[in-house]
Amino acid sequence: MEFRFFLSVILLTASLSAFSQQKKSEPATDKGLIKVSVMYPFSEGKTFNVDYYETKHMPMVAGILGSNLVKYTIEKGVASGIPNQPLPFMAVGTFYIKSLSEYQSAITPKRDEIRADFANYTNVIPVILVSEVVR
Repeated sequence: MEFRFFLSVILLTASLSAFSQQKKSEPATDKGLIKVSVMYPFSEGKTFNVDYYETKHMPMVAGILGSNLVKYTIEKGVASGIPNQPLPFMAVGTFYIKSLSEYQSAITPKRDEIRADFANYTNVIPVILVSEVVR
């Protein structure tokens, strides 16, 4: 009985070790994608409705982007990276896309519709950064 238990522990440990090594050696799957970060700066008196953003706005934009969109993320700011400093951003929405030109072609005709929806969740003008994922 003890031998079976010991063997089970060894097999489980080997399986976990192999899984851990596989995770470390896997290449970054986002490498080469274009990342569009929509950042909402914090300042006193500014508001941001995360629930609306998550359930309405981001799915609407994701639908506009179609198959060019790989994934999107939503982040809610909680603190500054420097103690006792104000929060730099209330929220950040990020789209990972395959093609910048396809993104621009999809967004351009819908720009006014997207901007009109801002009033439903924030009174902040976002800062947008378009970058390429290196790692």
